[in-house]
Amino acid sequence: MGKRAGKRSIPSFLSKKSRSVRRTELQPMLASLPLSMSVEAPAAQAVAKGAKKKAGSRLWMRFDCTGQSEVTEYDKSAIIQRASIPARDLRILGPIFSQSSNIFAREKAIVVNLEFIKAIITAEEVLVLDPTCQEVLAFVEQLRQHLLLNSPSKVNDLPLKTRSSIGGQCFNTENCEGEFLPFEFKVLEVALEFVCTYLDNSVTDLERTAYPVLDELTMNVSTKNLELVRSIKSNLTRLLARVQKVRDEIEHLLDDNEDMQQLYLTRKLIQNQYLEAFMASATSNSIVVSPNLARRSSNIRGSASFASLHSDDNNVEDLEMLLEAYFMQLEGTRNKVLSVREYIDDTEDYVNIQLDSHRNELIQLQLVLGIASFAIAIDTLIAGAFAMNIPCQLYNINHIFTFFVVGTAAGSFLIFLVVLAYARWKKLIGS
Repeated sequence: MGKRAGKRSIPSFLSKKSRSVRRTELQPMLASLPLSMSVEAPAAQAVAKGAKKKAGSRLWMRFDCTGQSEVTEYDKSAIIQRASIPARDLRILGPIFSQSSNIFAREKAIVVNLEFIKAIITAEEVLVLDPTCQEVLAFVEQLRQHLLLNSPSKVNDLPLKTRSSIGGQCFNTENCEGEFLPFEFKVLEVALEFVCTYLDNSVTDLERTAYPVLDELTMNVSTKNLELVRSIKSNLTRLLARVQKVRDEIEHLLDDNEDMQQLYLTRKLIQNQYLEAFMASATSNSIVVSPNLARRSSNIRGSASFASLHSDDNNVEDLEMLLEAYFMQLEGTRNKVLSVREYIDDTEDYVNIQLDSHRNELIQLQLVLGIASFAIAIDTLIAGAFAMNIPCQLYNINHIFTFFVVGTAAGSFLIFLVVLAYARWKKLIGS
C-alpha cells in the first residue's frame, strides 16, 4: 500500500508544478493585453441591454411654438410622462389603427390620428410620429413654415391690420389685439388642412382616371375595360371610407361642446396658472402673476382676470368655425366621390342594358332559326314518307318528282312565313 501511494504522489506533484509554471508564464501575457479586450464582454452585454431598452422607442419630431424643431427618439414611458396621456393613446397611434381617424382631447394634450398624420399636441409643443416617412415629410415642412410665419415674435411686430391675414381667427372679434388662435389650434388647423387637401387631390386624380375609362367601356365592353373599372371602383370605395372617417370625427366634435372645450389646452393651462397664483397669494389682497404667466396670457387673452377666463369656458365659437370650415370641405370631397360612384353605377346600368339588348337579339335569332327548322322538318317528313318502297300510283306519273319537290318547298316556306308572322303579331320578335 505504501509503495502504491508513493508511486501516485510523484506524477501528482509534477502535474501541480507544471500547472504553476504555466500560470506564471501566462500572467505577463495577460497583463500586456489592452484594457478594451478585457472589458469587451461586459461592454457587449451593456450594449445589448441598451438595445433591449430602446427596442420600444420610436422616432419623433418635436416643434415648439416658434417653429424650432428637433428629431429625437422617445419610448412609451417618456411620451406618457411628457404629454400626460394614457398608454392606450399610444396604441391608437400604432400601426394597428393606421387606417382610423381620431382626435382625442386629454387633460394636457390632444392626440391626433388623421390618415398618416400621427401627432401629440400640447399647449407648448407638438410631437409628430415617424417624420421621415414620405407622406409625413410634406406635412412637417408645411407645419414648420406655418409656425415660423405665425410665431409670437413675428406676429407681435406686425401692424394690427395685417395680423388677421396671417394669424387666422381671433378669440374675441371685439378686440383682436394679441388674441389669435392658440398653438394647439394652429397645429390642428395645419393637420386638417393637409389631410383635406390630400384627400381632395386623391379624389381629383381618381376622377381624372375614371371618366375616360368609363367612357371607353360604354363604347367597347371588353375584359380589359371591365378590369380597369373594377379596380377604379375598389379604389373609390376605399377612398370614400377614408373621407367618411375624417368627416365623421369632425362631426362628432361639432356635436359635442364638451369635447370642444377640452381641446382648449392653452385656456386650461392659463386657468391652472391663475389658480395656482391665486392659491399661493390667498393670504394677501392682490394676486402676483409670474413673468412667464404674464407673457403667455398676453398672447391669448391680454390682461383678462381669472373670473373672466372661467366665465369664458363655454365659448367654443372659434374652434367651431375652424372645424366647420374643414367639415364643409370634406363634405364637398365626399360629394365628388359620390358623384364618381354614381357615374360608375350609371355606366354599369348602361352596359347591362347593352348586354341585355344583345342577348335579346340572340334570342330572336334563335327563335327565327327554330321556326325555319320547323318548316324544313315538315318538308323532310313528307319527303321521307314518299321515299319508302311502297307501291303508289303517283310513281307512274311522268315528271312528278319536280312538281313534288317544288310543292313541298313552297309549302314549307309558306309555313315559315305564317309562323313568323304569328311571332311578330305576338311581339315575340322585333319589327
